[in-house]
Amino acid sequence: MELRQFACTNCGGGLEFGPGTEALVCPYCGVENRIAADEPAAGEMDFNAAVRALEGQVETVETITAKCSNCAAQTNLPPDVMSDTCAFCGSPVVLEGASMRSIKPQSLLPFKVTDSEAQKAFGKWLKGRWFAPGDLKKHSGSARGLTGMYIPHWTYDARTISAYTGQRGTHYYTTQTYTATVNGKPQTRTRQVRHTSWRPASGRVYVDFDDVLVEASTSLPEVHRPSVGEDALQRLVPYADEYLAGFLTEHYTVGLEDGFKIATTKMVPRIDQAIRSDIGGDEQRVTSKDTRYFDVTYKHILLPIWISSYQFGGKTYQFTVDAETGHVQGERPYSKIKIAMTVLAVILFIVMMVMLAQS
Repeated sequence: MELRQFACTNCGGGLEFGPGTEALVCPYCGVENRIAADEPAAGEMDFNAAVRALEGQVETVETITAKCSNCAAQTNLPPDVMSDTCAFCGSPVVLEGASMRSIKPQSLLPFKVTDSEAQKAFGKWLKGRWFAPGDLKKHSGSARGLTGMYIPHWTYDARTISAYTGQRGTHYYTTQTYTATVNGKPQTRTRQVRHTSWRPASGRVYVDFDDVLVEASTSLPEVHRPSVGEDALQRLVPYADEYLAGFLTEHYTVGLEDGFKIATTKMVPRIDQAIRSDIGGDEQRVTSKDTRYFDVTYKHILLPIWISSYQFGGKTYQFTVDAETGHVQGERPYSKIKIAMTVLAVILFIVMMVMLAQS
């Protein structure tokens, strides 16, 4: 495997990518070294071709990864590093030397938020937690060093055709006569009662999908994963090794085929909505559905996060900062005393309101 290093054009020191810039920055002399932007935008890759021949019709890269024995996360370590600490759980990881061929990323979202900005965002997030212990905000500076990491993802495009059978329900109303007691006397009244008439329905619907996003890793709990909008995917840049300088990159553990299986589950709600719209009526029943997928393409992309943890009350709490938006997600402790006092205050307020109403 060839591990690239980037030397400063001014002093020869090792360069790191500068978040929020389009340049590699020298930590020694501060000189910026611009990243060449002559690569065309990454296009969609043929899914079936990649599945048939991973090392044939799709560009691959040979990587040597370190696997954490505690949480099973796989990380590509920086050049010349044989051991490190797992960014996900803090356990030691050691490079075992096993190489593997994997699909090369086509594009990525560069780091925009710096480590100092991420630390400030974490402090603000920590201070804004409701029902948190009173001295929690003092721990905003106790987080261990933030680790910048690229998390692997797949995106999928597909055309779908779904044949279905079901029933179309149409509401109709009848007038019903009933007897009600008013002031101790019976009275005859009427009311409208709704019924549903069902008729068989069948047909086909056609739904196209663009950039269905699937995380290609299971190392992060869902609550910590980057929250990526469609607009962010429009800001992807072609992959270049320079963007990875100074950061870790997690290797994907959810393969291309397994990722597409997950993507199809995300496609289900839109397909079901299209079927119900096609059936029409006031209610719909779907009794069978057969979906076929055509012209499936994919992209392998990398999305950036800052990841760290902090200690409180003898426990470790993990958090992440989206390195493109600055959005913080993570674990936090709760104050049982504050929660109990709030519940008690609510109960007392309800009791007082009842007493005032009865007085």
